[in-house]
Amino acid sequence: MTNSLKDRKDMNEEYMWDISSMYPQEDLWQQDLDTALALAEDFTGYSGKVAKDPDTLLAALKDRSEIWQKVEKAFVYARMRRDEDNRVEKYQAMCDSASATLSRISALMSFFTPELLDSPAETVLSYIDKNPDLEIYRFYLTDLFREKDHVLSKNEENIMAQMGEITGATNNIFTMLNNADLDFGTVTDGKGNETELTHGNYILFMEDRDRNVRKQAFEKMYETYSSLINTIGSTYNFNTKTDVVTARIRKYPSSRAAALSGDNIPEDVYDNLVMEVNRALPHLHKYMEIRKKLLGLDELKMYDVYVPLVELPEEKQYYPYEQAKEMIFEALAPMGDEYLSALKNGFGSGWVDVYENRGKTSGAYSFGSYDSKPFVLLNYTDTLNDVFTVIHEMGHSMHSYFTRKSQPFIYGGHSIFTAEVASTVNENLLLKHMLKGEKDPVMRAYLINKHIEEFRTTLFRQTMFAEFEHLTHKTVEEGNVLTPQWMCREYEELNDKYFGPALSKDPYIRYEWARIPHFYNAFYVYKYATGFAAAGAISDMILKEGPDDYLRFLSTGESDYPIELLKIAGVDMSSPAPIEKAMDLFASLVDEFESVMSDLDK
Repeated sequence: MTNSLKDRKDMNEEYMWDISSMYPQEDLWQQDLDTALALAEDFTGYSGKVAKDPDTLLAALKDRSEIWQKVEKAFVYARMRRDEDNRVEKYQAMCDSASATLSRISALMSFFTPELLDSPAETVLSYIDKNPDLEIYRFYLTDLFREKDHVLSKNEENIMAQMGEITGATNNIFTMLNNADLDFGTVTDGKGNETELTHGNYILFMEDRDRNVRKQAFEKMYETYSSLINTIGSTYNFNTKTDVVTARIRKYPSSRAAALSGDNIPEDVYDNLVMEVNRALPHLHKYMEIRKKLLGLDELKMYDVYVPLVELPEEKQYYPYEQAKEMIFEALAPMGDEYLSALKNGFGSGWVDVYENRGKTSGAYSFGSYDSKPFVLLNYTDTLNDVFTVIHEMGHSMHSYFTRKSQPFIYGGHSIFTAEVASTVNENLLLKHMLKGEKDPVMRAYLINKHIEEFRTTLFRQTMFAEFEHLTHKTVEEGNVLTPQWMCREYEELNDKYFGPALSKDPYIRYEWARIPHFYNAFYVYKYATGFAAAGAISDMILKEGPDDYLRFLSTGESDYPIELLKIAGVDMSSPAPIEKAMDLFASLVDEFESVMSDLDK
């Protein structure tokens, strides 16, 4: 017996997102692309007079936003259509067309920033006093001048914009390889049933109590990546080189400095995270020893790391999607009526694409354009982990909902630095809600273990990833080449450092770097870890003091630098204190879990 995925056309529409609401007729999509391009061509008329006077500057800023808002919507639609089934040639072509138009528009409008920065900052900012309608752009303009040293000449910016499609090629190549081309085979359970191994069900297999099932899934997954390790290695090598060369062209001291500069994040924040997490590694090593002991293993392997140490009671092993929604509504009640009402409306009006189908992009995300619904892609499999994934992604979408209600397009997005806070706060509130109402000692032990696992997979794992990509970029900056063999060796050493002596060697974990899509968006993953630490403090404040400050934070978008915006919610991430506090909590959770499990054994 073999269980296979359904094709998209065979899925239940009730559990699919309402993406057609963006373009009820698909020819409107092409119309938006064409209109945005035409407006961008007209926009070149501002060349030579961007900072001529306050009225001209205001008109240029408004026109610029209109163009980007239109082309963003078209790009998002094409990308989400492709994500429904990456094998569909039509949507591949639409995505390519949208990307090409984006690059062309970027090239046409590339004169704007360098020309504006040719004027003195005092002159441009003085225009705000002369035309109050420019006040809304104060932060945007101030931030532009902060980055003045890294903006190139008009001609150079035009060249960089035209190269946009090429510089993004490695990410697209990996996406297609990872989601459309790779075949991981099947996994056979103890009853002889075969199930296709996919990105969507891999973690399910890793949590299976049958060790042979876990071993099969783990080895088949990484055997597939190892068979293509030279291709993937070359792709990642050139992706990293692109980051390094771009940073040099823009006169940044390093690719990491370039990546953090956009959010005005000091590099100390990155280094503090790595330092504090490394200091806490003995607590992670202790947890691995506890895991090995509780599983009764002579050797703890990587395929033993995800299986829950406490088995859920049978009646709590499955969480159908409708039940998940009810749990989420209860957990987020402390957020207040406005938040809860908007959340329920989102579930009921086509925000969410729920189940996996053949060719669908793996994982989960929240996406959308400024004037679309804040959509959510899932690959839901009826587990408690999936419930947490739903509440996580809806945290992102609610962040978008409140921001777009309050901010103009120019501030309508989010830094990942703040976005990961919005999602993880929701997860924390769900966990706290479940623990508060749970009297079954076995279920409580399960939830404590789950909290520990969230620390391991987010704060520790993402920091390990952050160390790896910092290492790869530094290596290229020093003039070396990233060979697959070197990356496998370095990754394996990092993995050994993080998991400690309880974990036995295996020949496969060295290939894990090859399956991490976030590595194609450099210096991104550390924000998951910092967001996790910030969210722990904020969720406690919501339960003690109410949600008002936090809701204010959700409405701020990109109207200030991320560290300043998080201060509104009560957390200062420029200090290592939130990371230290999170690490202290992890240590106490490990001790508590050891004690609880000891009591259960009596």
